Amino acid sequence: MSETNGTPSAWDEWKALERHHAEVSDRHLRDLFAEDPDRGRRLSLDVLDLYVDFSKNRLTGETLELLRALARRADLAGGIEAMFRGEKINVTENRAVLHTALRAPRGATVEVDGHDVVPDVHAVLDRMGAFAGRVRSGDWRGHTGKRIRNVINIGIGGSDLGPAMAYEALRAFSDRSMTFSFVSNVDATAFAEAVHGLDPAETLFIICSKTFTTLETMTNARTARRWCLEALGDDDAVARHFVAVSTNAAEVSKFGIHTDNMFEFWDWVGGRYSYDSAIGLSLMVAIGPDGFHDMLAGFRAMDEHFRTAPLEHNLPVTLGLIGLWYGDFCGAQTQAILPYNQYLWRLTSYLQQLDMESNGKSVDRGGAAITDYQTGPIVWGQPGTNGQHAYYQLIHQGTKLIPCDFIGFARPSHDLGVHHELLMANCLAQTEALAFGKTAEEVRAEGVPEAQVPHRTFRGNHPTTTLLVKKEITPNVLGQLVALYEHKVFTQGWIWRINSFDQWGVELGKVLAERIVPELQTTEEPDLRHDASTNELIRRFRAFRRA
Repeated sequence: MSETNGTPSAWDEWKALERHHAEVSDRHLRDLFAEDPDRGRRLSLDVLDLYVDFSKNRLTGETLELLRALARRADLAGGIEAMFRGEKINVTENRAVLHTALRAPRGATVEVDGHDVVPDVHAVLDRMGAFAGRVRSGDWRGHTGKRIRNVINIGIGGSDLGPAMAYEALRAFSDRSMTFSFVSNVDATAFAEAVHGLDPAETLFIICSKTFTTLETMTNARTARRWCLEALGDDDAVARHFVAVSTNAAEVSKFGIHTDNMFEFWDWVGGRYSYDSAIGLSLMVAIGPDGFHDMLAGFRAMDEHFRTAPLEHNLPVTLGLIGLWYGDFCGAQTQAILPYNQYLWRLTSYLQQLDMESNGKSVDRGGAAITDYQTGPIVWGQPGTNGQHAYYQLIHQGTKLIPCDFIGFARPSHDLGVHHELLMANCLAQTEALAFGKTAEEVRAEGVPEAQVPHRTFRGNHPTTTLLVKKEITPNVLGQLVALYEHKVFTQGWIWRINSFDQWGVELGKVLAERIVPELQTTEEPDLRHDASTNELIRRFRAFRRA
């Protein structure tokens, strides 16, 4: 791997893209399609179970060539190899970045500091599989001998969003005789609603915390412990109703969980990249070890594609470069992810963390401030067709440039008459309407009163990428989709020369919160030493709480 010197915006390849943008910025998608009847086929990629059409983006073949030249200047290929080899590309924490090792096949070799981590990964997967099998079969029982029927995952951030998203995505593959819930918010309502109506004797808690000291997670875990013991009345019950995903054996044991029921993960896996590790234990219990391994195979297939495909045929690289084009040359600030599949209703929330926590950075890998180009976008969206009756109005006729990813499926998970054709007709129609719009002349031809013509005109030229999955959602397909976005994020972060694998930005607020907690709890008047606004808010909260 070679490190390219200088800010990317100073490179000749970047300046060439700036000049190119000035030349093509006024081109409309109507014209681009009229000039190239084969555009819809030519600007697409067919990779694994995904057919991806990026022809409805405001770019040309030349744009893509210039973007690939930028990727070569940034030594993207060297960065990809460095990540897969286990080099410590997380420079601020001096760590390797090896979420790809979590799905490496048994027998592969991936070394960190001279140690092959693949046997460790598969040892944990084997232990997870054995445990999940015992819970699913009824062999693992609660303290009173009752079968476990409820599983509650307690974590936060990547220890919650990943397994929660994947469980919802793969609910059709889950054991429907069991319930699965995910508690992350320290708001007591989250816990109270998760356990409402449940029998503690039939409930298993999976506590996910690397250090077993995370404030929000351990607050919820201790509340779960009290809830369980108040009903079961015996401290020994903890060992049958709690397991841990952690690296801190001492704290896990102190909590009452036997360390035989502690599942390990590693510091070379960031939280937002971790649900295919032991963090996904709740998911494995839900869909079974076979389903979990099928998902890992989907991840692995996209990993191999990303690592080996040339730039012009590389799907994650292509999507990453298109996103970079919009953010850094076209002025877009957001990215909408719009899955037309109800099972993926939490996918965009998951991708928010993946993208925004990874690439929400304003200094480069060397610590220099980034002042002359944008880094990560704001990611948002929800499943179609719901969004069509909410914010699509702004995308169609507002003043913002909002690139959109539409994710559709050729086959439904539930075949109920015309539902799926209606759903996908909406998906495809939206991309057509966004691209081509409706001219004033077309509106007038419909006999619309002249006063309404401006209001019913759609200028079009709104960029979209359509990811059409060749079948229904499956564990393997989910793995492909998630790995695709992981590697898209890596592509962009590498070219921006930022560290996509630390998250110092989440720390400051948590540190300050720990200072404020005792000031809210004390019965004495606290000596407040915050800013004037925060001091007054603390005083008001205390007064309202007492009242």
